[in-house]
Amino acid sequence: MGDAESNDGSIRVLIADDHPVMRHGLRAAVATQPDMLLVGEAENGREAIAKFRELRPTVALMDLQMPDVDGLEAIGAIRTEFRDANIVVLTSYPGDARIMRALMLGATSYLLKSSSLDDMIRAIRASIAGRHVMDPDVTHDLAAHAGTELLTPREIAVLQLVALGYGNKAIAGELFVSEETVKSRMRAILGKLDARDRTHAVIVAIQRGFLSL
Repeated sequence: MGDAESNDGSIRVLIADDHPVMRHGLRAAVATQPDMLLVGEAENGREAIAKFRELRPTVALMDLQMPDVDGLEAIGAIRTEFRDANIVVLTSYPGDARIMRALMLGATSYLLKSSSLDDMIRAIRASIAGRHVMDPDVTHDLAAHAGTELLTPREIAVLQLVALGYGNKAIAGELFVSEETVKSRMRAILGKLDARDRTHAVIVAIQRGFLSL
């Protein structure tokens, strides 16, 4: 990213997080680094996309749970337009499905907000050096579910309605499919999540990051 560096060669950092306290902490951490320059902040994914396009940062620190457009959508949009974008995920929400989606969309590192500010600074430097940094809990989540099948978008759509309390007939009507199709997808969901019943499936899906709270 040739024009992503300032004239003095500083690492240009964009922070995208809807929590002012988190942005303040990251801002202060970046300010202590002589080779880093905070070029902008965003409060939601839509703003993050626009500011990345405008400011061309070296690295973006991206929360996943943000209003309007979430971090996953923002990562996808940014990486589609800027294939070499460096994006470090900082989130409160682990879960192998969310982690895998972020990495598949192009995130270069994945840290939890419980990580130290020093770890976050190290992740920024690792990112521009082409190295991936993963929080230990994130690595554990991925290892725990290695080899398991992910839910398909259609299965997630069914489970989202289950979480809202819809029965099979109502789900079929909402998704314009037959009731038998809904039952078939529910059987697949229960098998993939190793869930006892519909309620348990929703709980597991939230824990693994297929569904948001």
